[in-house]
Amino acid sequence: MSAIARWYHSTLTTSPIATQAVSAGILFATGDGIAQHVVAKTPLVDHDWPRTARLTFYGTFILGPGIAYWYRFLNRRIHLSTPLTTTVARVIVDQVVFAPVNMLCFFTVQTLLEGGSVRDARKKISSTFRDAYIANLMLWPGVQMVNFGFVPVNYQSLVVNVVATGWNAYLSLANARA
Repeated sequence: MSAIARWYHSTLTTSPIATQAVSAGILFATGDGIAQHVVAKTPLVDHDWPRTARLTFYGTFILGPGIAYWYRFLNRRIHLSTPLTTTVARVIVDQVVFAPVNMLCFFTVQTLLEGGSVRDARKKISSTFRDAYIANLMLWPGVQMVNFGFVPVNYQSLVVNVVATGWNAYLSLANARA
């Protein structure tokens, strides 16, 4: 095991919520960088640092801790007759409860951090939520089946955050275009 992996495992063991929050923030910033420079082809010199800061804030202080607690909740509360039915139930609850709430929070927080009003957030949600949720349902149920079925709860946030690097690029672009 590499030194970085040992360090990550150690911090994950001693401070799981903080470690998962910081990991989410870093990967949100990475996703925004991909959105700005790989997808939108913005030159590096024109990087939108305030946008990256807003997304990093959301990942670090809202989503990171949120999913860390959420996955522990699902792991403690949902136990059915077989591992497969337990995993399917966790995925359904995750996609019906957490995913839409998270997207509503994401678009609201980003709008407010951009200086917009609650009314502006409502407009952004009405113009972006449906398509974003459909895109969510095309990606995340499969990821979460593997994640909830095979990954220990302390590492589930990491799996989601790594996959979410691309997803965050999508959300960043959806938010910027709204």
